[in-house]
Amino acid sequence: MTPSVGIITAPSQVAYADLLRVWQEADTVEEIEHAWLFDHLLPISGDPLGPTFEGWTLLAALAAATERLRLGVLVTSNRFRPPAVLAKIAATVDVVSGGRLDMGLGAGSRPDVPMARREYEAHGLPYWDSPEAVARLSETCALLRRLWTADEPFDVHGEYVQLTGAYGSPKPVQRPGPPLMIGGRAGRTLRVVAEHADLWNYPGGDVEDASGRSALLDRYCTEIGRDPAAITRSLVIPVAYDDAGATRDHARHAIDAGFSHLVLSLPAPYPEKVARWVADEVINRL
Repeated sequence: MTPSVGIITAPSQVAYADLLRVWQEADTVEEIEHAWLFDHLLPISGDPLGPTFEGWTLLAALAAATERLRLGVLVTSNRFRPPAVLAKIAATVDVVSGGRLDMGLGAGSRPDVPMARREYEAHGLPYWDSPEAVARLSETCALLRRLWTADEPFDVHGEYVQLTGAYGSPKPVQRPGPPLMIGGRAGRTLRVVAEHADLWNYPGGDVEDASGRSALLDRYCTEIGRDPAAITRSLVIPVAYDDAGATRDHARHAIDAGFSHLVLSLPAPYPEKVARWVADEVINRL
């Protein structure tokens, strides 16, 4: 299996100039195929009052500053933005990037991460319980596809989303729309993955647990008559600048377990020429 390897730079506790430097360097390194941001409104680690950039605004800026990388938010919280607004945001970024967006989406932060939970109260956002959050995720997935493809305005009378005269223009460059990556590990979420996703991202780097969840996803696909192989399996691999061998071993373990889409998580501060280092010391030696 030849993996597709990219990077993720958390847009928190860092300066914009540093993120721009890494992404523009990665854009010149062909071994790095994709680049990602996360979606939080306050820090989830480090200084609780430190800087955290809004993911989609930053992604648009980085899309305009790069030419080759596929790019996305790993993953967008479906709790943060109304679905029709999110469809418009994503279409805009796909146009800005010339059709390089991968649409990362998830139900939202887990309730057992206190540093993440506080961002909802701080921004006046609702925090639905897990069953409702996953049900809303499913509605959003269907609505994104429809807004990206519909030729005429339409109404929506969903369980959670009600729209009158909904219409998306401009359409994304990619047709019928950007590939949809759904992140999550819970059974409810994996059922949504089976129905809607082109890629599935396991949140974290635990290969053993990810393998078990991947088998469960296979079962859910079979139950609805979908080929499990139609969904690319993705995993985040933490990078240790002082131990490239451990990073490679982790990546090989994930590849052997069937994860062909790897996202190397780069901790800040970023060394000079970090993208070239990732290619030489990790990707080219897999």
